[in-house]
Amino acid sequence: MTDVKAGVEYKINVDGNSFLLDSKKFRLLESILDTGSLTAAAKSIDVSYRTALNYIDKIESSLDVKIVSTTKGGKGGGGGTSLTEEGYSILKECKKINAIMELHKDVNEIEAEVINVDDAKGVMTIKMHDFEINAPLNRNYEVGDKLLALISYDNIFLMLEPQTSSIRNILKGQIVEMRLQNEVIRVKIDVGGVYLFSDITLSAEKELNLSIGKEVFVGFKAMSVATLKL
Repeated sequence: MTDVKAGVEYKINVDGNSFLLDSKKFRLLESILDTGSLTAAAKSIDVSYRTALNYIDKIESSLDVKIVSTTKGGKGGGGGTSLTEEGYSILKECKKINAIMELHKDVNEIEAEVINVDDAKGVMTIKMHDFEINAPLNRNYEVGDKLLALISYDNIFLMLEPQTSSIRNILKGQIVEMRLQNEVIRVKIDVGGVYLFSDITLSAEKELNLSIGKEVFVGFKAMSVATLKL
């Protein structure tokens, strides 16, 4: 079984200067925000105080901005380290990326083929098994290209009847499995021999009165389809 893991790096750009912030340096900034202490933050990521200070120096010199502010205490202590406005802004943007990645970590993966490219509308039609869907146009693709279509579980909507809306892709299927996972119902739908998964709330499951064997319509916007050329 192949196991592939990727480390996260955040490319930070400030006024034309850039820096690749790895997960350890991200956790250092996060811990500074939480503890107000560089010493405590260094300990939390298991590095020395000097190493943590070097991390900060590298980020600041590369971006040419101050990301932390240090105050010295008197004889009784009271000093500390805090993030500057720029440092907090960088951490906030990284956290936003984390939240998006967490939200879309579960995706449907479907092998497909490009059968039409519509430059005027900015979409392409891809075919998988016996059905076709629309996806955003990628001008690097040509008719006949094989690709992998990726659709997040939470971008799949379930309907009892097809509805007029901005959703470009509506397909008929049948529920073959339902599982409760962390207060969310994960529904597996057979759509013409292809299995699609959708995560819905408990209230939505009750409102739609879903059950195994029930016929439903799955819908998702063209813009929610990401593609990777094979």
